[in-house]
Amino acid sequence: MAKTYDAQIQKLFIEMMLSDSQSYVRVQNIFNPNNFDRSLKSAAEFIKEHCEKHTIMPLHEQINAATNNTFQPISGMTDDHTSWFLDEFEGFTRQKELERAILAAADLLEKGDFDPVEKLIKDAVQISLTKDLGTDYFADPKARLMRIKDNNGQVSTGWNALDQKLFGGFNKGELNIFAGGSGSGKSLFMQNIAVNWMQLGLNGVYITLELSEELTSMRIDSMITNIPSKDIFRDIDNVDMKVIMMGKKSGKLQIKYLPAQSNINDVRAYIKELQIRSGRRVDFVMIDYLDLLMPVSAKVSPSDLFVKDKYVSEEIRNFAKEMQILLVTASQLNRASVEEVEFDHSHISGGISKINTADNLFGIFTTRSMREHGKYQLQIMKTRSSSGVGQKVELEFDIDSLRIRDLPDDDSQTSQFKKPSNTIFDGLKTGSVVRAAGNIDTESSKVTATVDSSRLKSMLANIKSSK
Repeated sequence: MAKTYDAQIQKLFIEMMLSDSQSYVRVQNIFNPNNFDRSLKSAAEFIKEHCEKHTIMPLHEQINAATNNTFQPISGMTDDHTSWFLDEFEGFTRQKELERAILAAADLLEKGDFDPVEKLIKDAVQISLTKDLGTDYFADPKARLMRIKDNNGQVSTGWNALDQKLFGGFNKGELNIFAGGSGSGKSLFMQNIAVNWMQLGLNGVYITLELSEELTSMRIDSMITNIPSKDIFRDIDNVDMKVIMMGKKSGKLQIKYLPAQSNINDVRAYIKELQIRSGRRVDFVMIDYLDLLMPVSAKVSPSDLFVKDKYVSEEIRNFAKEMQILLVTASQLNRASVEEVEFDHSHISGGISKINTADNLFGIFTTRSMREHGKYQLQIMKTRSSSGVGQKVELEFDIDSLRIRDLPDDDSQTSQFKKPSNTIFDGLKTGSVVRAAGNIDTESSKVTATVDSSRLKSMLANIKSSK
């Protein structure tokens, strides 16, 4: 049964604050005179105004005279009394704020204004006192570092060259963005990381707002089986066997298409439903891609990219923090980046808003020639976890299987992507034999030809006779 905070309890709250000014200071951030009973509202307003103007609690005599009330001083308050007051006042404030939010929401719904309703209710439910005092820097440094290592769970990207620049990989709760032009490989990078993380035993979700579930799945088929995309349908049985075998020894991956203009609440609802129905925790989420999402917390025109991306980026990052997951998404580079070989913040579509929110931001640089020769370059445009800003990472790309891996030490000799030899072409190559000087067999080196065609002999005879 919900607690009822009647006028007597509310009067006791005020008396305790008047008797111990520290109690008021500790609840000041959630103190709202509108939550109090009508008979006590003027007293609550007097306390708030007096403290803001004079930075000290009013005396009992002051407030009684100003508001025509009879508040009594309380003596002998202990820490236990204060603890009870803090817990009860927090519950009282949350309940009253929620009641008023519901009433306000009803009016908004009647007018057809649905967007602010969720924020009203969410803000009311999340009301709380600041009880976490943060980190005592000098208290047990080893335990503090171990918490970072264990809780954040720095996870390798699957590319050692990139991990080294990031001091280990990606952390849970971070917003990681791969930025590239149209067709540069944004989806390929996210799909490759998804495969890398599956192979580490992590369970993930790939949210696609552009490509279909079938096409995304088929690309990952090539990455897992090392069978070229063009040959997938020719070798379906082999693909089926390899994918099933991979699934038995790796993490799980769910691929879900959501329409463009979806928001992070649509993603959150899907993740919650998947976890409940599958019974497994989601470790990572890939969102392909950020620019196609719309914000929840504000009604913004899709053409206002700066504001839209600001809200969307903040909401995605809050979602990653809330769920404590690894999160990777992508963003578009603008037209100014087309002819550039060095990317900077001005090349990000939508501007600085999403850059400010991102923890790690990578620019994807490639050319047709680079892709044909199996090369990609990542430019680290921002990172909060290391000193890698401005550095570049070269990676190897297999155009057949769509797999992206570390470049070997000598990529000309030890490429990770073993190409089958072309036996037909090799058979047509002319072999050459080099012999030592002075041992040349002149007879065997002569070129002889025998003409057996009677038709050709006749033609030669006619030529002689015509002369």
